[in-house]
Amino acid sequence: MSEHYPTASNRSEIVFAYDAVDANPNGNPLSGANRPRIDPQTDQAIVTDVRLKRYLRDQLQDDGHGVYIRNVKEEGDQATREDLLEDRLKDVELDDVDGDEIEDAVFQQFLENSADVRYFGATMSVDMDEEKYEDIADELPSHFTGPVQFSPGKSLHPVTENEEYNSLTSVIATGKGKEQGGFDLDDHRIQYAFIGFHGLVDEHGAEDTLLKNEDVRRLDTLCWRALKNQTISRSKVGQEPRLYLRVEYEGESFHLGGLDQDLALDEEASEPAEQLRTVRDVCLDVTSLVDRLDKASDRIDTVHVVASDVLDVSVDGEIGGHEFLYGALEDAIGADSVRVIDVYEDAKATMPEE
Repeated sequence: MSEHYPTASNRSEIVFAYDAVDANPNGNPLSGANRPRIDPQTDQAIVTDVRLKRYLRDQLQDDGHGVYIRNVKEEGDQATREDLLEDRLKDVELDDVDGDEIEDAVFQQFLENSADVRYFGATMSVDMDEEKYEDIADELPSHFTGPVQFSPGKSLHPVTENEEYNSLTSVIATGKGKEQGGFDLDDHRIQYAFIGFHGLVDEHGAEDTLLKNEDVRRLDTLCWRALKNQTISRSKVGQEPRLYLRVEYEGESFHLGGLDQDLALDEEASEPAEQLRTVRDVCLDVTSLVDRLDKASDRIDTVHVVASDVLDVSVDGEIGGHEFLYGALEDAIGADSVRVIDVYEDAKATMPEE
């Protein structure tokens, strides 16, 4: 497919960090009370890649891109995968396609209508009721392997549950003219977490889902805006993006790996873990990250980066804000190889066409 539809040409590695204040970044329904996921050995908060991808899919849908795996209700009922697949294939007109080009046409149309599948892949094991769509669905593979993958995120420090939220009493009206009644509501949240994710964009896998350079560029604003816009529910509010960095490499089949492990809290400039309450209590040590990028500068095409204006970072003991970080990256790999992302202006360039 790639010879007909140009796909992403370079491998990219992503570091994405956000924080959570008095929030439940990722509840575990198996806990019985949807408690925050916390590593029992290290007390670090855990956020699954599934949770992050849900934010990204919801933002893609809000932006007007076609999304295959989504939360959608039709006439009060949850849509099935069959409903979603039929919606993704509704523009395919097989009567106008030569027999030997049917598979190619269905493949392209489905992926053009399914931005999330281009990124993250999907399982296609569905049963179609209508014969027309059953025939079309047969032309698709049983699954797509996504070229964009994230590892589970972890906080850079141990976290503490905020006991004040664990048992709330809500007062509700029990009926007109009746006394109000109360009930206990479990509401488990953590006091503060600074969470780091690692992601990878595989240029070879991009050929399998027709992921384009434009799609990869969209990630530079999508991650940031998703955390801004998709964390407004009661338990998720209080989360903010703090750092996004995508290293776009030159050549094929090379990436440094584990760049998220090069982030750490500056112990001298940050409050102790048990006293962390806001981003202003944090100083992020990026010395190791900058050093690794410096040593691999001849293999790097561009570093795409944006940082919060209230995030402090340190490099070799020197502390500064987001402009200081951008300058340190420019010193390491060259000013021409650093692109500072203007989230909301750059987002306009990757919105769907009217």
